[in-house]
Amino acid sequence: MQSPRRSRSKALVIALGVLVASLLVATFAYRVAATRVTQASPATTPTSPVTVPSPTIPPTATSAVMPTLTPTAVPTLAPTTNPAKILGIDSVPPQTMPGLSWIRLGYPTCGQGVSGTALQQKIQGLHAQGIHVLLVTCQSPNPSHLLDTKPLQDVAHSGADAVECGNEQMKYNPPLTAYVSPDAFARFYDLCQRLVHAVQPNIPVLMGSLDPHVGGIDYAPLVAQANYLNQMQYAMNTSVHPGGNWSWRSHAIGLIDSWHNGYPNQYTNSLYGLFVFWAQQFGVDLNSGALGKHIWVVEGTGCFNGCGIDPYSPYQVAVSHILTLITDVQTTMRYGVPFFYFKTQDFVTEGELWPMGVFNLRGQAKPLRQDLPVGARTLVMTCAGQQVTVFYQPTLLLKLYSGCTLPANYIAILTS
Repeated sequence: MQSPRRSRSKALVIALGVLVASLLVATFAYRVAATRVTQASPATTPTSPVTVPSPTIPPTATSAVMPTLTPTAVPTLAPTTNPAKILGIDSVPPQTMPGLSWIRLGYPTCGQGVSGTALQQKIQGLHAQGIHVLLVTCQSPNPSHLLDTKPLQDVAHSGADAVECGNEQMKYNPPLTAYVSPDAFARFYDLCQRLVHAVQPNIPVLMGSLDPHVGGIDYAPLVAQANYLNQMQYAMNTSVHPGGNWSWRSHAIGLIDSWHNGYPNQYTNSLYGLFVFWAQQFGVDLNSGALGKHIWVVEGTGCFNGCGIDPYSPYQVAVSHILTLITDVQTTMRYGVPFFYFKTQDFVTEGELWPMGVFNLRGQAKPLRQDLPVGARTLVMTCAGQQVTVFYQPTLLLKLYSGCTLPANYIAILTS
């Protein structure tokens, strides 16, 4: 039989154990809940910026050590100083697109691409064709590899004209997306930017990219993204560079929009709603052209599944696709924002065809209405006072980029 004192001691130990376990469970539950992206109910776009309070608990991790780099001469084109002139497409086009001035390339950390000398040679070859390169390096899903300097140094010496450090870092969708906490991403971006600017001090370095939401509808998720950036800023000024005054509003970030803009009517425009929200957050006048210094549309595309489009209707898929291409380019050029159309070529993932490209799976230029033969629908565009008849999607994209105007009845032509 145990003594009363011994029983009380044992009971105290058990109680403390239960308390510690409860705290651990609560902490885990909070972290899981905090990283999930939820879908908001429809709401109108706000008329004033949202102010989200910064966290009060400083991050505990420390900053990575900056390696010593010797800048090397890298062959680059003359920089594009006007953001409104940064208009391109994702990945290398399978066929020649005369007049294309920018493309978006992925580094192997994003699942495909080349590195080292092969990457440098590829970019040099594109420069020889007059094409600038936005190079994207994705964050590692393994925390122990997040601050690995080897791939970041390779990116820094690639000769790219702009770099996107990270991609959809706020999206919690394992194993497809590598979510990174705000404090960890602050360290990653700080390291990536410093390595790139040690070699090419003046090129744009984007703070990763925002996972796609519907502008004017998904209000709460957009506020959550602003909150993430506020937390990232707090980490920058408390643990990465203690006592600093770093502000995310002084930098630029990539934006992804994937909605059927322009379909079923011209007022369907998620991209515009996103521009309104982020212009407010960055504190700029949307009509001034200043948003282009802070937002790059790194993926602008339509959708066909799970967004109100009937994926089994060739007509709906084709019409929404071409109207999205036109609406996205018109919107981004109106507000002077860099834009990359997604994607160059159709692709297959998990056995499903994604008809999002301007070229088909065989690398052939697609007609304006991809559900109809070439020539079934044409657009007579006005380019510098001359009439040009357009049959193919790549040609349409380039003509829009160069400032050509569409006929007034283009919607009726494409939807008939």
